Amino acid sequence: MGERSALREGLRAYRLIAGMWVRSSMTYRTSFVVTVFGNLMVTGLDFVGILLMFSQVDSLGGWSLPEIAFLYGLSVTAFGIADLMLGSMDVLGARMRDGSFDILLVRPAPVLAQVGADRFALRRLGRITQGAVVLGWALVSVDVDWSAPKALLVPVMVVSGAAIFSAVFVAGAAFQIFAQDAAEVQNAFTYGGTTLLQYPPTVFGKDLVRGVTFMLPLAFVNWVPAAYVLGRPYPIELPQWTAFASPLVAVACCALAGMAWRVGLRSYRSTGS
Repeated sequence: MGERSALREGLRAYRLIAGMWVRSSMTYRTSFVVTVFGNLMVTGLDFVGILLMFSQVDSLGGWSLPEIAFLYGLSVTAFGIADLMLGSMDVLGARMRDGSFDILLVRPAPVLAQVGADRFALRRLGRITQGAVVLGWALVSVDVDWSAPKALLVPVMVVSGAAIFSAVFVAGAAFQIFAQDAAEVQNAFTYGGTTLLQYPPTVFGKDLVRGVTFMLPLAFVNWVPAAYVLGRPYPIELPQWTAFASPLVAVACCALAGMAWRVGLRSYRSTGS
């Protein structure tokens, strides 16, 4: 009952804080629309780079343009959802430096909810929209013999991928508490992770593929299940059932990230000023 109550309280606090920032951003609607459109255009440059690449080659690592667009759409959409919900976690180090993190500790609301909802920015919908558009194009363009399991796996990948990226955001924030900032390290695994997953695993060395499969399991955002959907062999040997393991991996990542956050919070000793 205690954990359920804490979860409800955290969700309520998150909703209230995020709602406050949404109302603030909607005060100037023209500025909001322009910002969302600009965010969509900037994030879209990644896929423009892929299109330019394919103007010179027919495949990349043996994967066609629609297949890579499938990976890209899954990665960007899943990351965009996590970035919308918890993207403010990467400024935790700045909060610790200026002492404002201490203010959150004395408020009658879960700290994680306060940090996650801080400066909630609807402009990040641009990234989600752009990723979803590319994913939609990939789904109608890719050469796949669709079946019920494959079709159901697509939304599962998006939801599970968002949860995995969210866990990385939270774990990175916990690391910032221990390291007294190091936001760049967190960004290497969040923004760097989504960029990595936009390309097929066949273009990377097997040691890197093993690392993002078994150590930091970002491969379960799209690489492993997408290989099953597209009928592509995965670069390293895995049982076939692992294509459906993304939800289990997401739950495990969230549990471990929650533990890391609680340990980090207990070890926090303020700025000393």
